[in-house]
Amino acid sequence: MPTELTWLGHSAFRVETPGSKRIYVDPFLTGNPKTPDSERAPERCDLILLTHGHGDHLGDTVALHRRFGCPVVAQVELRGWLTGNGVADDGSAHSINKGGTIAVEDVRVTLTHGNHSSSVPDGTYAGESCGFVLELEDGFTIYFAGDTNVFGDMSLIGRIYQPDVAVLPIGDHFTMGPREAAVALELLGVVRCVPCHWGTFPLLTGTPEALRELAPPGAEILAPEPGETISF
Repeated sequence: MPTELTWLGHSAFRVETPGSKRIYVDPFLTGNPKTPDSERAPERCDLILLTHGHGDHLGDTVALHRRFGCPVVAQVELRGWLTGNGVADDGSAHSINKGGTIAVEDVRVTLTHGNHSSSVPDGTYAGESCGFVLELEDGFTIYFAGDTNVFGDMSLIGRIYQPDVAVLPIGDHFTMGPREAAVALELLGVVRCVPCHWGTFPLLTGTPEALRELAPPGAEILAPEPGETISF
């Protein structure tokens, strides 16, 4: 089975793994103006991964966990808040911090650096915003940068984890825009990029077209419509 990556609008994604796991990343579904109606009520969820606690990323996490009982992996402070709000944790096994790697069955998740902020909707501090590297059962690797600017140590992420595809924010204002994302691709050494965190709200002015004009030679900018799936 190929890896399937479905953009659900903003920074929300669904990953279908070669081992038939369904993973939701930053599942902002309810209230997301770009999420198709057909995608707002998942029929299955095996794992949730969160980059940080802002409401447009935390989204439907608690509701999905209550419905499916799926593990939720997040940075330690955010994971502690989730535990206190009814998201079960197996002895803190799903709490993680930058540089740490955990395995959820045959899927490996490594938390990486990100430059942003993090708090949950009630104002509670939620640690630092992060990115993560997701290594699937067959070794296919996706780098989700989360909300961030470009930073020089992206070159280390590329060197150490050699991601097959990078998911980068490009909207500007709250994250990097296309100009910075083009440099991020150069630092990462990744030839395939799926842009996110764009087009949701008027403030987010960056576009995939602008990124294509600036991207390093040979870089492939894959820009699905919300609800559209890319197979790798």
